[in-house]
Amino acid sequence: MKKIFALFLFTIVLLSVHSQELKLPLYSGSIPNAKGTTNTEYIERGDYKLFKKVSHPDISVYLPTRLLANGQAVVICPGGGYVQLSMDLEGTDIAAYLNSIGVAAIVLKYRLPSAETNIYPAKAPLMDAQRAMRLVRANATKWNINPNQIGIMGFSAGGHLASTLGTHFDYGDKNAKDSIEKVSCRPDFMILGYPVVSFADTTVRTQTRKMLMGEKLTNDNIQEYSNELHVTKDTPPTFFIHADNDKGVQTANSILMYRTLRKNGVPAELHIISEGGHGFGLGSNNKHVNAWTVSLKLWLESLRN
Repeated sequence: MKKIFALFLFTIVLLSVHSQELKLPLYSGSIPNAKGTTNTEYIERGDYKLFKKVSHPDISVYLPTRLLANGQAVVICPGGGYVQLSMDLEGTDIAAYLNSIGVAAIVLKYRLPSAETNIYPAKAPLMDAQRAMRLVRANATKWNINPNQIGIMGFSAGGHLASTLGTHFDYGDKNAKDSIEKVSCRPDFMILGYPVVSFADTTVRTQTRKMLMGEKLTNDNIQEYSNELHVTKDTPPTFFIHADNDKGVQTANSILMYRTLRKNGVPAELHIISEGGHGFGLGSNNKHVNAWTVSLKLWLESLRN
């Protein structure tokens, strides 16, 4: 009977997540760094939704009930190799789980770095992640969020974007005309799932690097987006989850970032599990893999204490 009630309660939580979705464009006017031409966005449906040719970024806000809300919020960056976005497996599914533990979830649909639609393609995803963080912090009171408890989360290439924000942030431009741009875009914590972190040759996923920066690479480009090179004592505390048998993104990415964080005195927690492969999301079909969500819950609780 207890199991049935627990399942019923969890179902109600999941339903409430989707009924409370609020979708907002990232930019109220013209989109910075855009060429003025747009792609025709479309969704490819298979085992999960893949959003392609994204050129109009937005956020989908999922708020837990006030009874459950603990004040934390997470901006989620789905993966997809910078060529597509896995919006349910690494987006809305994650949001549902976060809501179930009282955390507000904001799924970011960020621009893909297309030269057709962006003046500087490589800059577009980071600009969108920075804007999303500012937008959430600016609306913290309205959304029942603690402005000092807003993190960034990403998977695979989305993990690269999340770690880029965590190492390439600012505290806002006080002279900006746009009030949102006056707000800090520093995440208070990072959650990195099987992330691409470095573009150095020893750890790189070459396809991801190519999709972000194109064919003509320079050493400066590689260093700029090798995020382990930009860690400081002000980089946010970080939680990692990675599968040892990941053939898509080497665990060396997480290990390298973890070691660099600790070298700089930044708190970090690293979980490498023996199975799961690449792109397991919540890992709900495998209790061993799915156990990472329990560790995350406990880690998030520790940040609130």
